[in-house]
Amino acid sequence: MNNQKICNIVEAALLAAGRALSIDQLLMLFLDDEQPDREQLVEVLMQLQQRYQQRGIALVEVSSGWRIQVRKEFSPWISRLWDEKPARYSRALLETLSLIAYRQPVTRGEIEDVRGVAVSTNIIKTLREREWIRVVGKRDVPGRPSLYATTREFLDYFGLKGLDDLPPLAEIREIDVINPELDLPDPEGVEQRDAQPHQESNPAGELLQ
Repeated sequence: MNNQKICNIVEAALLAAGRALSIDQLLMLFLDDEQPDREQLVEVLMQLQQRYQQRGIALVEVSSGWRIQVRKEFSPWISRLWDEKPARYSRALLETLSLIAYRQPVTRGEIEDVRGVAVSTNIIKTLREREWIRVVGKRDVPGRPSLYATTREFLDYFGLKGLDDLPPLAEIREIDVINPELDLPDPEGVEQRDAQPHQESNPAGELLQ
């Protein structure tokens, strides 16, 4: 089977799936006698990615595999397709998520030590319902508190292949509660800022905005 036909099949599968597909999942689309090898499939994905360079959609690699998505610069127009407003998250939730992402595995108490305020049960519940965090163990201290870490779904949502793709802290804007080293809380104005909602956003570089 030539690359053009493989490319068309892969493109159709990614559009139909509406989610990321791994290399193994894409290979399963083909019968044994027509199945390309992994190198050929990766080459096809590179060709498809190049084909989308000047279009409104992009083929991106995330933690779960490859997916077709709208380029973020077109989101102001595409968002008008939906009547409901996008989910909004508080600064407290985004700060908690950021701490888990950068310091995982981490306990709720350790997050509270950094932020200087209690972490709401609803924040942890929301993050777990979104499947952005999970319990990965227990800290071997009195009370054995749960250890939290991010998930593959978290990486996929923020368009990351792995934790190494998280932006350096120095590049994250508006870190006015968590200091650049994520060591000390800001002792002033935390509760007031916690009340400010933030609109849901995909780019990893806006994780704390």
